[in-house]
Amino acid sequence: MSKDGIDKIEEAFEDRRWSEIKAESSWQIFKIVSEFVEGFEKLNKIGPCVTMFGSARTKPDTKYYNLAVDIAYKLTNSGYGIITGGGPGIMEAANKGAQTDGGKSVGLNIDLPFEQHPNPYIDADKLINFNYFFVRKVMFVKYAQGFIVLPGGFGTMDELFEAITLIQTQKIGKFPIVLIGTEYWEGLVKWLNDIVLKSHENIGPDDLNLVFLTDSADEAVAHINKFYSKYLLSPNF
Repeated sequence: MSKDGIDKIEEAFEDRRWSEIKAESSWQIFKIVSEFVEGFEKLNKIGPCVTMFGSARTKPDTKYYNLAVDIAYKLTNSGYGIITGGGPGIMEAANKGAQTDGGKSVGLNIDLPFEQHPNPYIDADKLINFNYFFVRKVMFVKYAQGFIVLPGGFGTMDELFEAITLIQTQKIGKFPIVLIGTEYWEGLVKWLNDIVLKSHENIGPDDLNLVFLTDSADEAVAHINKFYSKYLLSPNF
């Protein structure tokens, strides 16, 4: 474990008076509220967007990097802005595709001790930095008219299942979620079908219909557009 990690654990066990903890928590509330206010004010002005997720570790000029560029480019030509986590890898590719033809390119960056730094393809007035993951996740969902999810790790999985859970529990509307990469995602989909659904009945049969799996940029964009040929574009809550 790093020294910084050890310091945080030791700090958590420090003997502090309740008055100190209360004062610290009160100031933390103001910081959280300020992040919500900044996010709402900036994103309210942008209009309909699609949020794109994927690994920060994906290298340029690889299969999924190039797919992300292509999908984002085609989505902006359909009138959507692109929201990403603002970092490198798939996020960079999506922002790059958005800017190719002058589309709106939004980056919701998070301060992390590794990997994360803003990529150069975010519009200057559409970069927002967050300290709190949960505030950032609200912004991803509130203004997204759909999700495009490319291969990624724990963070991508977290964001994917957050969206699915909110739709499944009817906390937000049933907006489209597209998984890019059949080879990458088919094992997860099979496990959900065979184990989670059939063996344990922990989800319903219709829950697996919440995601659309494809390898094609054109099919991904068509799926988003088909959905909104029937429904109005609007914030989710």
